Amino acid sequence: MIKRIEVSPRLIGVFRRIVLCALCVVSIRAQEPLTAGNVIKLIEHRYNSVRTLKVDFTEQYSIQGHERPPESGTLMLRKQGKMRWDYTRPPGKLFISDGKTIYVYMAADNRVERVPLRDTGDLRAPLAFLLGHMELKKDFRSFEVGSVADRTLLKAAAKDSHLPYDRIEMQVRSNGSIAELTVFGRDGSALQYAFTHEEPNASVPDQVFHFEIPPGAEVVNAIEYGTERK
Repeated sequence: MIKRIEVSPRLIGVFRRIVLCALCVVSIRAQEPLTAGNVIKLIEHRYNSVRTLKVDFTEQYSIQGHERPPESGTLMLRKQGKMRWDYTRPPGKLFISDGKTIYVYMAADNRVERVPLRDTGDLRAPLAFLLGHMELKKDFRSFEVGSVADRTLLKAAAKDSHLPYDRIEMQVRSNGSIAELTVFGRDGSALQYAFTHEEPNASVPDQVFHFEIPPGAEVVNAIEYGTERK
């Protein structure tokens, strides 16, 4: 049974802007000064025109110094809130949003968790909205630009102290793509994504975001607080 978590549209929108930064490709011109304003402008300009995205990811979560085992796979996204996470680690795990409903499937258990996209508290869900309009300065403040090895480092703090995260950090490769995004929670948690093999406007057919519940699978509905068998 999954406990329903209420997430406001504003919070979803904020996380959309966070992760949109993380997955975008920017072209930082050498002749321009390396300022937060220039980086933000280039990120926003690039991704307003992107309709699909395909990228390999590695996800690492820790809280109070305790780390969960890393997970990895391939993420595909399409405008209108559609996304598909195919996990190779752990194998058989699948996370799909068709723009209205989220399905999380574990093949080992033949179990499906189902919840409306607007009602989920899963931090993967806002990624479904990343292919759209964003304005970073509406939700963040205290932007800083630095460097880490051969990457550009962009830091920002949350404007709203009531949000569950405190700050974010992004590492940008020399070709302009984002190598890492880390979100720091107010509870001492850190959620880090590392991205590779990024393909903006990749060929991502709409049917990959359609999920058919496997025969005999246990289905857990977050809203009805019930289970069923298909």
